[in-house]
Amino acid sequence: MAWVRGRVQGVGFRWWVRSRALELGLTGAATNLDDGRVEVVAEGPSEHCRQLLALLRGGETPGEVAGVVERWENSRGTFSGFTER
Repeated sequence: MAWVRGRVQGVGFRWWVRSRALELGLTGAATNLDDGRVEVVAEGPSEHCRQLLALLRGGETPGEVAGVVERWENSRGTFSGFTER
């Protein structure tokens, strides 16, 4: 799970995250939060999750990422695809 802050709402950021996650074979969701952040939950191989985190921090996202806070936990297997909420 990661929380992304910056100018990440209303700029196609969740769609971009969804596309990158699907390319990496991940399942999960990208959700706008009331405080302006986007919460990204991704499940899959840890190396693929690390690659997604690197992309989030890589500077080529829509909008402007000011920071990413990550929290690792065991996969729950609750997602069947990757959704935007």
